[in-house]
Amino acid sequence: MDIERLNKILAVFEGERGGLISILQRVQEEFGYLPEAALSLIADFLKLPPSQVFSVATFYDHFYLTRRGDHLVSVCQGTACHVLGARDILETAENCLGIKTGQTSSDYKYSLERVACLGSCALAPVVLVDDEVHSKMTVRKVKKILTEDLDDTETRT
Repeated sequence: MDIERLNKILAVFEGERGGLISILQRVQEEFGYLPEAALSLIADFLKLPPSQVFSVATFYDHFYLTRRGDHLVSVCQGTACHVLGARDILETAENCLGIKTGQTSSDYKYSLERVACLGSCALAPVVLVDDEVHSKMTVRKVKKILTEDLDDTETRT
């Protein structure tokens, strides 16, 4: 972890006692996750017990304590998605990416997660790739997105 980058983030919040969640969000944006060393430094900066910072970081699902992949693939498992084949879609995603749910690929390109509900039930089944919602998913569509489309994105960057 680059302490200089962390200190620049903390400087923005100088004097703000109630900025813990905002700081955690900014740190995660910068590093892609919340490094353990950063949590300790944030606690010192805010004069909070490290356990309180850790408690907040682990309470919210959108904070990650381990490094995530460059692409986050989230497969909705809510009722509407489940009824319309979300289990098969998740299994297909695991096979395409070569990782299990909750894992990150060894090259840190992909992370795969199961989510309870993405709130897009009318579009079910839904898969979120990074910030892009893919609706009315099928096994065939998820294969295309996770093999062809992501490969095309990688070659363009």
